[in-house]
Amino acid sequence: MIFSSDNWAGVHPEVAQALTRASGGFDSAYGSGAWDKRVAARFNEIFEREVAVFFVATGSAANSLALASVQRPGGVAFAHTEAHILEDECGAPEYFSGGGRLHAVAGPLGRMDLAELEAAIGRFPPGFVHGGQPAALSITQATEIGTVYSVDEIAAVSEIGKRHGLPLHMDGARFANALTSLQVSPAEMTWKSGVDLLSFGGTKNGCWMAEAVVLFDTARAAEFAFIHKRGAQLFSKSRFIAAQFEAYFADDLWLKSARHANRMAGDLAAALEKSGRARLAWRPQANEVFAIMPRALAKGLQDKGARFHEWRKPASFDAALGADAALYRFVTSFATTGDDIAALARLLS
Repeated sequence: MIFSSDNWAGVHPEVAQALTRASGGFDSAYGSGAWDKRVAARFNEIFEREVAVFFVATGSAANSLALASVQRPGGVAFAHTEAHILEDECGAPEYFSGGGRLHAVAGPLGRMDLAELEAAIGRFPPGFVHGGQPAALSITQATEIGTVYSVDEIAAVSEIGKRHGLPLHMDGARFANALTSLQVSPAEMTWKSGVDLLSFGGTKNGCWMAEAVVLFDTARAAEFAFIHKRGAQLFSKSRFIAAQFEAYFADDLWLKSARHANRMAGDLAAALEKSGRARLAWRPQANEVFAIMPRALAKGLQDKGARFHEWRKPASFDAALGADAALYRFVTSFATTGDDIAALARLLS
């Protein structure tokens, strides 16, 4: 009954087998080998256009280097109040951008409010050197609280960005979960909706350690290569990330794994509701479930082997929790089973 995080899950066996296959023989280093070229071509197919792909080790590296590549002197990037880049990356985006700042934008259930975004950008008028200048927008898909931007919502954020000359970055640590939730194509959820840069995550969805920065404007690639190197993310044996992605994409494993995780989240949400002892804070849209329950019940579940975390209440969530109750996060993954859900349901009952 491990619902602490999809980071706790192991690796999909097919990804593990691909790493074993890549471990023998020789291949060119630093992204120039056959494995890398095959995967780069696969990214082009998936996104229905030529893209530039740079492998990195972590989502923090992907986000930080992507935002560094679009920074300006005195630059400010705008993201939701609870965005991962603001709350959970120890200032890495600011560090790698050489002092760029992040500005929080409020909005309901993990998504930036458009009026709030316009107002935030307006706080930095052009030519006012004392305040700095807007540099980029960043959205998280799926969000930190398990919700998803619709394609229309992404396009609306992008339209604001384009009007102000600001590129749109997407933090896609749970990209596949959002994609399968919306039932759209990767192209529709990204560049066709106005996304310029993508942090593409595979680690949470069955890889060992496979993340990438995807640039939809390939003209940016030459300069980004230097940011990539200076960020210590140019791996000599990059074929071991390429091998993971090759298996990840083969026979749509990435989509099947994400659909399974999302389905398990739906089953988990239903079990929590059916118990009558917990209530959903909001409806899950990907693979994270947030529930309100008495602290005593949560401790009892944890004492009996269930693993999940208490979560800070989002700023936009104004519903009362109740006496001696708290908000808790449950995360499902490709490795979650129906037996895990059933075991938790028995404890709840």
